[in-house]
Amino acid sequence: QVQLLESGGGLVQAGDSLRLSCALSGRNVYNYAIAWFRQAPGKEREFVATISRGVYNTDYADSVKGRFTISRDAAKNTVTLQMNSLKPEDTAVYYCAAGTVTSRKISGYNYWGWGTQVTVSS
Repeated sequence: QVQLLESGGGLVQAGDSLRLSCALSGRNVYNYAIAWFRQAPGKEREFVATISRGVYNTDYADSVKGRFTISRDAAKNTVTLQMNSLKPEDTAVYYCAAGTVTSRKISGYNYWGWGTQVTVSS
């Protein structure tokens, strides 16, 4: 069983930055593919970014490419999502997820955190 805890969300203005963290308990971050998804009220959960198991391979949704960066912090056993140049359309609850195979699909991940709210005002 893998447990995930997101943190770092908040209220910011357009153009600002936030850094989200996903902390894993009981397992090492290098043992899993880790992904970030987001969901706005009334909308489907959508893929944001993922980092592969073991090696440093990343993938991003077109909507965040060039603005968001996913990375590992081995010392804290966390995966971080650095979000720059935030836009109002980035407003959503952000979730981290863990699985054994890297995927852009929700079904590709077995373990999920409870989410952290990101709100971007104009």
